[in-house]
Amino acid sequence: MPVYNKLVRDNIPQVIEAAGKTCTTRTLSDEEYRHELRKKAFEELEEYVSAKDDVTAIEELADLLEIVHALAECHGATIEQVEVIRASKAEKRGGFKEKIFLIEVHDE
Repeated sequence: MPVYNKLVRDNIPQVIEAAGKTCTTRTLSDEEYRHELRKKAFEELEEYVSAKDDVTAIEELADLLEIVHALAECHGATIEQVEVIRASKAEKRGGFKEKIFLIEVHDE
């Protein structure tokens, strides 16, 4: 019997039951939930970094985005509020479209 001890998407218990299996779950406290979301973000990022093709990479980015949505809500914000902050930072500091790689900064 595999033991997972990890945060899963809301419908996973039903998916497991539909496959004719049973599972044990519990509801996390708010503090545990935030901690597990952060762990899940690293898990999903590792899966993205390991992706071997564009289709898999996009699927993993979608998983990361789902985690970002949940984390925003966990911190009392909407994804729209996060997007406003993202856009503001992009306006002030730029994005990453120009592929600039900083090598060093010289003090004059």
